[in-house]
Amino acid sequence: MVDARSDDADVIVVGAGPAGSSAAYHCASAGLEVLLLEKAEFPRDKVCGDGLTPRAVKELAAMGVSLREEDGWIRNRGLRVVGGGHRLELPWPELSSYPSYGLARSRMSLDHMLASHARAAGAKLLERTNVTGPLLDERTGRVVGVTARPVGSDGKRAGDDVTYRAPVVIAADGVSARLATGLGLEKRMDRPMGVAVRTYFRTPRHDDPWMESQLELWDGAPGSSNLMPGYGWIFSLGDGTANVGLGSVSSTAAATKVDYKDLFRKWMANAPAEWEFTPENQIGEVRGAALPMGFNRGPLYGRGLMLAGDSAGMISPFNGEGIAYGLQAGRFAADSVVQAAARGSAAGRERALAAYQTRMKDDLGGYYTLGRVFVKLIEHPQVMHVCTRYGLPRPLLMKFVLKLLSDCYEPRGGDMVDRTISALARLAPAA
Repeated sequence: MVDARSDDADVIVVGAGPAGSSAAYHCASAGLEVLLLEKAEFPRDKVCGDGLTPRAVKELAAMGVSLREEDGWIRNRGLRVVGGGHRLELPWPELSSYPSYGLARSRMSLDHMLASHARAAGAKLLERTNVTGPLLDERTGRVVGVTARPVGSDGKRAGDDVTYRAPVVIAADGVSARLATGLGLEKRMDRPMGVAVRTYFRTPRHDDPWMESQLELWDGAPGSSNLMPGYGWIFSLGDGTANVGLGSVSSTAAATKVDYKDLFRKWMANAPAEWEFTPENQIGEVRGAALPMGFNRGPLYGRGLMLAGDSAGMISPFNGEGIAYGLQAGRFAADSVVQAAARGSAAGRERALAAYQTRMKDDLGGYYTLGRVFVKLIEHPQVMHVCTRYGLPRPLLMKFVLKLLSDCYEPRGGDMVDRTISALARLAPAA
């Protein structure tokens, strides 16, 4: 379908994380010529909790990804929450819209698998290709490709700059959002921003069938020391290790002065001995990353450029998950690109491409707005303490909280909890 005289592909996808690989897979599966550009070389690491909710599992199933345990996955039954003197195990709900289990897998392995899956579908993957900016049409200002620089294994320049051209570019280039900022699309300071740090430990808890969330972090024995900001997680990977980390969220993108690595050290110093979260069992350093949330950059489409995943702030304000929404955005973006390629006029193609933003905002805009309200309530440790102490013992309330925080509810129909969340999401403005 590519015009060999001008374009290198029907669509260029920048970044081979979950959003980019999803977009590349779905476009290639529909018969488009896809160029997938990744600045690193696989396998490569990414700071993440490595846990996937049922919403993410649904997207993986739609891509035809094998989800068997022998292929590197560990399934989990639900979420274990610990806080306020309580310990509660909440199974994933039984729904028609989503499977009733989650998954975990290290991002080093997950991203490599997804990129390979996109390549097997027909996408052309170029690793060690650092995209430096958008390529613009001089007359219209439309994005018609990208400029890129080949890099070596050390991350340094390994050749002359090159250009790649395509009618549409999907920017799935992560928090840096280099393509978006190259067009002057700055992040919104009034949207939530999270920070997370994590590392890996060899631990007897490696096969725990529950994703665990520690809603209170103390710098000593609980109740006799200071309550620290944020929440912790322990996600077992089934291979002898667990991903252990902590994160916090602010209702605005203003920088904080909190030393999160120091918080992590204090938390680990008081972890139960039987978990074996000790320095000698730690694998790799403690690494951190920013978590842009709630559609903090836009528009999601304009002038030939689509934003997907972290580049558009698609991380949930409720739980810090980005993989599910990156996979979904890739699928939605690909659908718009495929439809645009079938249109017979420029105006028709633009309408098809613009439908991507409408679809994403219709599906997630109200939910993310609710998330911003949620963040304003729980960003203070003492508020979280009161909520966990008095909220966890109430089963109906916790059923509501689990479905709301995991974004796993029936969008139409379902029980009273599903209908309540759906109504709230519809009523909230999708700003």
